[in-house]
Amino acid sequence: MLVCWGLQAQEDRPITLRTPVFRDTIKGALLPPNILNDSVKKDTATQEKAPSNTILDQIRYSAKDYVRLSQKDKKIYLYNEAEIYYQDTELKAGIIVMDYTTNEVYAGRIKDEDGNYSQLPFFKQGQNEVIPDSIRFNFDTKRAIIWNSRTEQQAQVGAIGGGNDAMKVLAERTKKENDSVYFLRNGRLTTSKDTIDPDYFIRIRKAKFVPGKKIIAGFSNMYLVQVPTPIALPFAYFPLTNNRTGGLIFPTFTSDPQRGYAIQNGGYYFPISDYLDFTIVGDFFTNGSYGFRTRSVYKKRYKYQGSIDFRFENLITSQRGFEDYSRQTIYNLQIQHSQDSKANPNSRFSASVNLGSSSYFRNSANQVNLALTQNNNLSSSISYSKTFPAYPRVDLSLTATHNQNTNTEVINMTLPTLQMNMERIFPFAKRDGVKKGALQNINFQYSARAENRIQTVDSLFLTGRMFEDSRVGARHTIPINTNFKLAQYLSVTVGGTYEDVWTFETFTRGQNPDNTTSNQEVVLDTVRGFDRWNRYGLQASIGTTVYGDYRFKEGKRLQAIRHVMRPSLGWNYTPSFEQFYDTYTNLDGELEQYSRFEGTLNGAPSLNRSNSVSFSLSNTIEAKIMPKDSSETEPKKISLLSNLNLATSYNFEADSLKLAPLSFNGGTTLLNNKLSINFQGSLDPYAIDNNGTRINTLNIKNGGSLFRLTRASVNLGYSLNNETFKKKKKGEKEEEDPDADLNDYRAASGGRKDDLFGFGLNDRDANFAFDNEGEDGEVDNPIYGTTIPWDLRLAFTSTYSNTNRQNEFTNNSLMFSGNVQLSPRWKVRVSSGYDFKNKGFNLTQLGFTRNLKSFDLRFNWVPFGRNERWDFFIGISSSILRDLKWDQRSQRNIGRR
Repeated sequence: MLVCWGLQAQEDRPITLRTPVFRDTIKGALLPPNILNDSVKKDTATQEKAPSNTILDQIRYSAKDYVRLSQKDKKIYLYNEAEIYYQDTELKAGIIVMDYTTNEVYAGRIKDEDGNYSQLPFFKQGQNEVIPDSIRFNFDTKRAIIWNSRTEQQAQVGAIGGGNDAMKVLAERTKKENDSVYFLRNGRLTTSKDTIDPDYFIRIRKAKFVPGKKIIAGFSNMYLVQVPTPIALPFAYFPLTNNRTGGLIFPTFTSDPQRGYAIQNGGYYFPISDYLDFTIVGDFFTNGSYGFRTRSVYKKRYKYQGSIDFRFENLITSQRGFEDYSRQTIYNLQIQHSQDSKANPNSRFSASVNLGSSSYFRNSANQVNLALTQNNNLSSSISYSKTFPAYPRVDLSLTATHNQNTNTEVINMTLPTLQMNMERIFPFAKRDGVKKGALQNINFQYSARAENRIQTVDSLFLTGRMFEDSRVGARHTIPINTNFKLAQYLSVTVGGTYEDVWTFETFTRGQNPDNTTSNQEVVLDTVRGFDRWNRYGLQASIGTTVYGDYRFKEGKRLQAIRHVMRPSLGWNYTPSFEQFYDTYTNLDGELEQYSRFEGTLNGAPSLNRSNSVSFSLSNTIEAKIMPKDSSETEPKKISLLSNLNLATSYNFEADSLKLAPLSFNGGTTLLNNKLSINFQGSLDPYAIDNNGTRINTLNIKNGGSLFRLTRASVNLGYSLNNETFKKKKKGEKEEEDPDADLNDYRAASGGRKDDLFGFGLNDRDANFAFDNEGEDGEVDNPIYGTTIPWDLRLAFTSTYSNTNRQNEFTNNSLMFSGNVQLSPRWKVRVSSGYDFKNKGFNLTQLGFTRNLKSFDLRFNWVPFGRNERWDFFIGISSSILRDLKWDQRSQRNIGRR
């Protein structure tokens, strides 16, 4: 009897929770007594012709071993890989029995000789799929009874652009009411990959299930490995829609010794439209401190995308009336906007904004990314550009910029900057074709730049007083050049530059009209109105490229070394512009020159004539070496010195100190590009007096060396991992960084892409991936053997200063960060550094992550310093149930700044 094996399925079903059997008026059909004995052949000879005008005229059915249509029983029997198709309904199972008079179908599993069940029914109606142990379904009423059903519901999680997650729904008994409503009894909800033996699930006693939309359940509680927990609700609602839905964001409960108990990160998510959403979360402390954060993400495919983040906190330390009581309001605004390049090829709008209180990241009560506390600069840029493609092409851009030093709290802004550039024009040559000779290569351009520059401080930002000292000006530039070859190997460039500078205010100087001696002072008067000055200059340069090769004997791995030098000799002439200078009588009664343009946006033209020769030399050194692998016949090029640049100049018009300091910079990479070295500095040929002032005496004539090292700096970076010293197979590429997207987000927020200055505390987006985690989230290679994945990043920087014989290292520090994957599911990370000058450690962080299949466990610790704290988190990995978590953290004792 079908009902017998339908109920027998409950005895060995994976769901062990017991419930009374549903009563139903539909009776199970009897299978023919010889169905199992005669299952090796299709009984087509005994089939009877079915009456017309029945459901059999509209369905398709088949089976591998047994297909029988019985006129007497009014049933059709299918055995082994049985299938039925009717309208939008699809049913596959080991056994199917259909009553074509009542239009009811029964399906179930089959048992092999060893007693194991196989070929579970697969039921699909429309987009809904169910995999039960057995099912009874009526084609007319669309109603069904399902035993041990298993289905998977996809649900969109997070903001716009977020991924999809899956909720597995298992029920001991399910009654299908219609196409969109199911009633469950004794069910399980889980996001675990293993649905047979999940490491956690939410047990529901009774529930209404609307596929693709929601589950409304009665009493529900959470089980961990079949053990009930006290986490329970009298009723529950689970959204399952593929569309984004609004809902509450569950808060975290914590405490702070300075602010009392707190509710943090609680709020609401609003999916405003398919292109826009809005999230607001807030914090509240029992001493009156509070804060809120809003985030809005928008995206329109092939058009634009971006996000807006605003954070505000009102921080109260201690209690009113105590000596250590303080109150502070801080905020931060971040905006990211980018336009798809295909949306409009001739115009583009972009924005990258990061501004706010200078102390926000250092003093925030809800800081999760400690790396940002080490950032002392906030910068923003909003720009619109437009291209007019007709000849001559003109590029126009309008930009507003912001730069904020969080240490000095000084803010520099341009509101706005207008830039216009016209393409290069060759008046004596055709637009298409090769240009030959000095005449055809004569070209000129035109560019204009207008600015409104503002400098203010943090306390005056976004107030009317920030515009009091704004400076406005414009600059027009027209360069004219030509180039040609000389003696085949020399490249010569000759040209000139004309600049016209506009301003809308100037400054005059004079003595105070009050003739009393005590009140004598120089008065600076502002003259409003348009004014201008211009300047021009001539320049020329000649350069070439020199190659030098040294080849070694045959049979040597090192085959050759190439040295490439690019020397260049330049000349620059700028006249003096006395016509823009006036005189006034200073307090000593002497005449003193000044320019009314001093103090304006673009300053004043130079009063000193310049006639100088400059010299520069760039060097690169490469080697050609044969690889160790004898199967490779082609030599490999490696860089020994990526660049070494030298530059100096000599001014013929200067009264003294005609020779400029020799500046140098260079860099290279070693150890298979794992070690990067960059250096720069300056060498002064002149000596200094006892006061540290440069004098017109060569240092070598003053008893010193040929040059005096005045400043130098070196930066080294080294990255390595467990694969660094392994021999790579031919054609094997470097692995991609699994945290690349996160690192880009860090950089957009004003931080670094690596962990050298710290990593996020309890930042769910900062949960770094396991190196051996597959696409399904399962960890491969459960036993490591002798290889443990690890990586290490080192950065060393040192700065030397000797401008006044101080012979001092102003900066000398080593930063390092690394990860070690101790086992397939354990990962440890560390970030720190040591300052050799101040003899102390920089921001130090230790942390570990444990992958518990369906759960994430993290612990981070800052053991000492201003940001000393710890953080512990355990919660469900799936974003659908991300609010089922325990999040505990300590708070910083901020106090007064």
